[in-house]
Amino acid sequence: MIRGKSADEALQLLRFLPNKSARLMEKVVRSALGNAEDRGATDIEALVVVESRVDDAPMFKRIMPRARGTAYPIKRRMAHIIVSLAEEQESPNQEQAQA
Repeated sequence: MIRGKSADEALQLLRFLPNKSARLMEKVVRSALGNAEDRGATDIEALVVVESRVDDAPMFKRIMPRARGTAYPIKRRMAHIIVSLAEEQESPNQEQAQA
């Protein structure tokens, strides 16, 4: 949903989504903007979300005791959230359209 959008536009989109995952993704985008600023990006307003994905992470596996000596597995799932920002570059098709 936010891939290919500018960082500011991505934050605006995420701010008005009702999902809990939108809050987490918003924090990660803000962190990526802060990292870009810290590393000396020339123009922060020109940053575009190049990559955004959520990958599996290790699970905490536990067992919940149940009736008659049985047990149910409990899986506490985690995720790796990855957001990459890059400066916007005009593609050759856009340059030809402007000419």
